[in-house]
Amino acid sequence: MKSNTPEPYPHPAGGWGSVKKVATALLHEHVPLEGSKLLVHLNKPDGVACVSCAWAKPANPHPFEFCESGAKATAWEVTGKRCDTAFFEQYTVGDLLAWSDHQLEAVGRLTTPLRWDAASDRYVPVDWDSAFAEIGRELQALAPGSAVFYCSGRASLEASYMYQLLARLYGCNNLPDSSNMCHESTSVALPKTIGVPIGTVSLQDFEQTDCILFFGQNVGTNSPRMLHQLQEARRRGVPIITFNPLREAGLLHFANPQSPAEMLTGAETTISTRYLQVRAGGDSAAMLGLCKALIAADDAALAAGTPRVLDTDFIATHTAGLEALVERARNESWAGIERHSGLARRDLEEVAAVYAGAGKVIGVFGMGLTQHRLGVQNVEMLSNLLLLRGNIGKPGAGICPVRGHSNVQGQRTVGITEKPELAPLDQLAKQYGFKPPRTKGLNTVETCEGVIDGSVRAFIGLGGNFVRAVPDTVRVEAAWSRLRLTVQVAIKLNRSHLVHGEVSYILPCLGRLEVDRQAGGEQAVSVEDSTGCMHGSKGRAQPAGALLRSEPAIIAGLAKATLPGHAAVDWDAWVADYGAIRDAIAETYPEIFHDFNARMWTPGGFRRPLPAARREWKTPNGRANFIAPTVLDADPDQPEPRGDVLRLFTVRSDSQFNTTIYNENDTFRGIHGGRRVLLISEADIARLDLKEGELVDASAVSGDGIARGVSGLRLVAYNVPPGCVAGYFPECNPLMALEHHALESMVPAAKSIAIRIVRASA
Repeated sequence: MKSNTPEPYPHPAGGWGSVKKVATALLHEHVPLEGSKLLVHLNKPDGVACVSCAWAKPANPHPFEFCESGAKATAWEVTGKRCDTAFFEQYTVGDLLAWSDHQLEAVGRLTTPLRWDAASDRYVPVDWDSAFAEIGRELQALAPGSAVFYCSGRASLEASYMYQLLARLYGCNNLPDSSNMCHESTSVALPKTIGVPIGTVSLQDFEQTDCILFFGQNVGTNSPRMLHQLQEARRRGVPIITFNPLREAGLLHFANPQSPAEMLTGAETTISTRYLQVRAGGDSAAMLGLCKALIAADDAALAAGTPRVLDTDFIATHTAGLEALVERARNESWAGIERHSGLARRDLEEVAAVYAGAGKVIGVFGMGLTQHRLGVQNVEMLSNLLLLRGNIGKPGAGICPVRGHSNVQGQRTVGITEKPELAPLDQLAKQYGFKPPRTKGLNTVETCEGVIDGSVRAFIGLGGNFVRAVPDTVRVEAAWSRLRLTVQVAIKLNRSHLVHGEVSYILPCLGRLEVDRQAGGEQAVSVEDSTGCMHGSKGRAQPAGALLRSEPAIIAGLAKATLPGHAAVDWDAWVADYGAIRDAIAETYPEIFHDFNARMWTPGGFRRPLPAARREWKTPNGRANFIAPTVLDADPDQPEPRGDVLRLFTVRSDSQFNTTIYNENDTFRGIHGGRRVLLISEADIARLDLKEGELVDASAVSGDGIARGVSGLRLVAYNVPPGCVAGYFPECNPLMALEHHALESMVPAAKSIAIRIVRASA
């Protein structure tokens, strides 16, 4: 541990610091040469899709179209380290439960199918046929509604399509995915407001925009390649206004590692022209304040006979519901807006003036909006703000949710959803000759509730680290061992493999970066990026082991063992040639995927139809809809931060992707020596009679009588809004109740958790 006090990161995001960390990651994973060769092909039109974030892949890429986060993810996947049978001979599951997330994955790539042996408490090797046969028998013995088929965000379009078909042929819609934990609020809000479940912005819009509003998205850590678009916008003089509780390095300054001039001279670009540190849970209040200021300015313009501030022609032609929003904004006091947002009226009015002066505006957001009790309302409010000035459906403008995992959006496009109304069940019935289940399936929170109450008996995980990612960690882990069957398809060991059911398997798969050889030759897969564009991806690294199977091959093996005799699907033919899977996807979704195989290598990807981008509104009333907010606090189920109650929001480090921890430091925030920390303002440290650097125990403030706590957190003085504290995901997940989730979307509300802290017990 270097110090209790964070050392301010003295450099811009990117630059030499990024180059150094990329080189260190490649060396640490023993792949300096192979990894470097692979990075050249990342996110290229004829290359391999990065396994990290889902940011857009340009038609005319940079010479090196990868970022530090993508390079770390690449090195982590193609590592020279192996988690082989000798490792499992050395350690019991009980031993490994004491290891950290980083330590588990750092062992290396899994190389052989494994079955948990109760007598020795070890995972032991098993052949593929035996594994499939037992898993099939176990699933056949269960009621279909008691089995869950979870899908993480990295599975390809091909694997995801096969997986949802397997679940529905088996007889359930229990298809939770990682979107349930992040952007489900987006998928619920946007169909109501603009008639599509995803954003409307393309890369070309960034080239034409006049202003960018950023809400709750840490680009430097979560989607660093986006910094290229932001830097180019700033060079054109485009204002970028950020609303975020923490001042993040990637939203402050950026030095482009691909610019020789910047690398040699130390030049950098200021990213955010204004930075407003909104209180956790205060985004709806802040956006209502912006709307209130715009409406007041429009009133003044109307009275003075000057040009209107609101786009009245657009509003009259394309929208409904303005009156309720205007009434809500007029009736809300500035005092209430300031209290809930933590921002000053003057600052909000100045931002509104900048917005009003821009002809084309993009609204960018991340989980800082979606992971609240009223996360759906937060997204609706950003939509409201953009609609007031016609900033959806024209070049240079639109709404831009930045998705996390590399194909989390694409999975939903090809049927990974627990909501039967979102899947083309009639077409699947016609195409495959069966009666798809019509009962709503389980989402992530409902899956956890089912595990706890015993109604869920089997869990099949296609990637991910579900147990570690979900809320209420202690309760969920305690119940997990009561499951009859757990099956995890994975490339590396993680905690979800160690917290297991009575019958438990780990099935190791090829990574997307690896060559996938099948009977029909080397195969390629496809993914969808955050802007709705589909891209091909062909692995180039040699497989980590001879026994590894691809995700499509594993899904086919499970299907044949579980659903014998279903002749309508030739699983073997699909595995031999993934082009046949894409033909099937095109038959199911002709509007999106027609000529799939012919178009999958289109530079920049081929884009799914987005009617809202053309000002066609696929809503019940055929219009874009303003939706007035109900209350200002986005987390009304939680006590407000006052007295000894603090509001915790969880964050990720710059050495982390979701539950994968590359190392224990967070360079951008100056945190070293471990992740069990709480970032807290100096004023709150003094007010609570604590000291920087001392250890505290945190407990959740809830009314359900269940004790939830995390002990031994080190206090770090940091620039955080008063009454708010930040802690790392997933270490702070035990503090979050399953019941604390977004209304409508049921996304865990990880950005606002009421807690108390006391000095750690001896």
